[in-house]
Amino acid sequence: MKPVLAVTRRLPDAVAKRAAESYDIRTQEDDDPLTRAEILALCHGADAALVSVGDPIDAEFFDHLSDSVKIVATFSVGTDHIDLAAARKKGVIIGNTPGVLTDATADIAWLLILGAARRASEGEAEVRNATWSSWRPTHLMGTQVTGKKLGIVGMGRIGQAVAKRARGFDMDIHYYNRRQLPADQEMGATYHDSIEGLLPHCDFLSLHCPSTPETRGMVNEDFIAKLPDGAIIVNTARGDVVNDQDLIAALKSGKLTAAGLDVFAGEPNIEPAYRDLANTFLLPHLGSATVETRNAMGFRALDNIDAFVAGKDVPFTV
Repeated sequence: MKPVLAVTRRLPDAVAKRAAESYDIRTQEDDDPLTRAEILALCHGADAALVSVGDPIDAEFFDHLSDSVKIVATFSVGTDHIDLAAARKKGVIIGNTPGVLTDATADIAWLLILGAARRASEGEAEVRNATWSSWRPTHLMGTQVTGKKLGIVGMGRIGQAVAKRARGFDMDIHYYNRRQLPADQEMGATYHDSIEGLLPHCDFLSLHCPSTPETRGMVNEDFIAKLPDGAIIVNTARGDVVNDQDLIAALKSGKLTAAGLDVFAGEPNIEPAYRDLANTFLLPHLGSATVETRNAMGFRALDNIDAFVAGKDVPFTV
């Protein structure tokens, strides 16, 4: 008999095909987010679980998880939806998918930079809604990207990929990281040993930090005040690093020219005021959403489960 694998969301076709070759798949018929109770029922008696961003894999989940489940692989790099301490207490291995979504997420960060700077949402809406009247000298004038200063918070794989792309726009790159990178990884960027030191140098600011107790709500009124007037913020990291009310206030006041956001606190139930702001460029968490990347993420999650079932070291754990 094949091991039983509980899967909480619909997988890309190539990933689902590979999973079905090795496992007895137990999953939902639809593709709606499951409650904790529904996931626990799905996992009852299973050998492994493959979960996703947004699933409530918290302490209560592990309190009631079937003892048969010894590995939970998440279809993500981030693990802020998982209580890692509770997993360790339960003796459950947690696997994630690092190293395969760098380029896709960096591409989306650049889509946000350009979309927010060049008022793409407004322009696309005019064409789609047939409200575009004519070319006009002052029509939808945006912000030049080329030659400006780009600040990066978090210079990991994705931050470095964003910096690499910025070189093509002749940008002056600055970054904050917990430690300075070797020169060959800095992409010629200037290091700042504090976020406070970085912020005055940011015409554009791209967020690439994890969600931690230290970073949650980090982008608040005081943080924004240290940015140059008219700066643009983009976020492909985690929604909860932003204080929504303070960011919205800065967008309304003109302190910030625009924001490009792919992630949100409480998504998909985002702060409604974002939808009413013309100077926001909004995407539904598409950072890794390419066929190539989502397949690679799924294969990496299955690599973790395959290794565990085979009694080998799990390659990608947290």
